Amino acid sequence: MHTESDEDLVKRIASGDRLAMKVLFSRHQVRVYRFVLRLVRDETLAEDVISDVFMDLWRQADRFEARASVSTWLLAIARNKAWSLLRKRRDAELDEDYAESIEDEADGPEIVLQKQDKGLAIRACLGRLSAEHREVIDLVYYHETSVEEVARIVGIPENTVKTRLFHARKKLGELLKAAGIDRGWP
Repeated sequence: MHTESDEDLVKRIASGDRLAMKVLFSRHQVRVYRFVLRLVRDETLAEDVISDVFMDLWRQADRFEARASVSTWLLAIARNKAWSLLRKRRDAELDEDYAESIEDEADGPEIVLQKQDKGLAIRACLGRLSAEHREVIDLVYYHETSVEEVARIVGIPENTVKTRLFHARKKLGELLKAAGIDRGWP
């Protein structure tokens, strides 16, 4: 079963095959979790979204039309659920005690300059990009998703993905240079 394609596993899941679900979950759980975590920036929320994504897969496997790869389909579901959750959280009113307990996790420029690890500095600079730019960078470079697949996941034209990538790389280069990293793309 571990050599079966994702599409074959989805067909088996549609007929109620729990083992196929376990195999597909083990193949994609980490990738989808990391993607969601970068969007929601909260491990507990990311775990909740992942649970919802794979529950939807279990319930809706018969609706998979194979217009995109299974991983693209899962990332699109995850993205929609994450953004929906973020919108709801933004709309919810914070009580004062909770608001005061939220720590500002953003590093200042001095701290970034002091860090020797290039990976940490790059992640800090990525966090300063707009959500749209961070999203395409994450999908293309961390998840090795094609421009075509990114367009499907995000629901925008391919040329818009290319434009966002161009501007995101340019802004990231500027941020890295300001952080003291001469070469932003190791």
